[in-house]
Amino acid sequence: MSPLYNDTLLRALAREPTEYTPIWLMRQAGRYLPEYNALRARAGSFLALAKTPALACEVTLQPLERFQLDAAILFSDILTVPDAMGLGLFFAAGEGPRFERPLRDETAIRRLAAPDPSAELGYVLEAVRQIRSALGGRVPLIGFSGSPYTLACYMVEGSGSSDFPVLKTMLYQRPDLLHHILEVNAQAVAHYLNAQIAAGAQAVMLFDTWGGNLSAAGYEEFSLAYARRVLRELRRECDGRKVPAILFTKGGGQWLEAMASSGFDAIGLDWTVDPGDARRRAGARVALQGNLDPAVLYAPPERVRAEARRVLDQFGALPGHVFNLGHGITPLASPEAVASLVDEVRTYSRAQRHAVPASRAAIPGST
Repeated sequence: MSPLYNDTLLRALAREPTEYTPIWLMRQAGRYLPEYNALRARAGSFLALAKTPALACEVTLQPLERFQLDAAILFSDILTVPDAMGLGLFFAAGEGPRFERPLRDETAIRRLAAPDPSAELGYVLEAVRQIRSALGGRVPLIGFSGSPYTLACYMVEGSGSSDFPVLKTMLYQRPDLLHHILEVNAQAVAHYLNAQIAAGAQAVMLFDTWGGNLSAAGYEEFSLAYARRVLRELRRECDGRKVPAILFTKGGGQWLEAMASSGFDAIGLDWTVDPGDARRRAGARVALQGNLDPAVLYAPPERVRAEARRVLDQFGALPGHVFNLGHGITPLASPEAVASLVDEVRTYSRAQRHAVPASRAAIPGST
């Protein structure tokens, strides 16, 4: 593997001092970029794009050609794992992802098994290898998976939903069945992420997109407990360097203390969380990632820059912050706004570092 020339992200995730706040963006390769839309049209469909390693590699690199980002993130989909389990993933026009065979009966649930990543998900691993090679050590590569609970939401419901009534019915009427799905998912996700690490991913992220729809007790039992199971099985070092793990629960700000104590290296924050308060609550236990409202990218450049400065001021110039959005870039975002954001984060955070004496650059709660 090529040496890593920009390891700012990895140092920030380890809560080490950095010259500036590193930035990458959830869905940084996506429909807001005209070059992405052109490539997707050429591929014929989203799944064809995601399942063709050379095209997935090209898409992953597209935002790095435009913006001075500090990481690449694998272009794929969180639902590749249940697709590999035989549930039949497809994308209906204007309706998002759906499964042909959602988990609705006990027999199908008891038959569920974790796939072999090298077989059913080999196209993802080949994409990771190609991306890592194409990066040439320019920036780190982030691998990812959906969380066991978020995957279960889609697997049981059959599609996205505002309230997941089928899943919630199972949760309260037959929690034993949901726990079985989650156990299989945790095993599958751990195997999948370890295979990505072996193929070249230098950090991994667990997207718990729907964990925020749970009660406080439900979040611990059905989401966080299984995220911890994944973490316990993860390979934590590769090529002589630690592989950091990031947990992001959309709508999970009220459980920040529990997430910060879970063992993950970093916690992603959505835009509803106050960064300064999050710093105080998390203390020195974890790095924090986030958390600009994605809708800011609809604004003119001067407003984008002002909002970036506001977030940076709230987090402060202390170690352990990775700038990101509070969720993914939307198709309506402006590439010019993204360029302004990336430039302002790097420029302003570098000035922050020079303004704060080294003796004061300690995380609240550290000793």
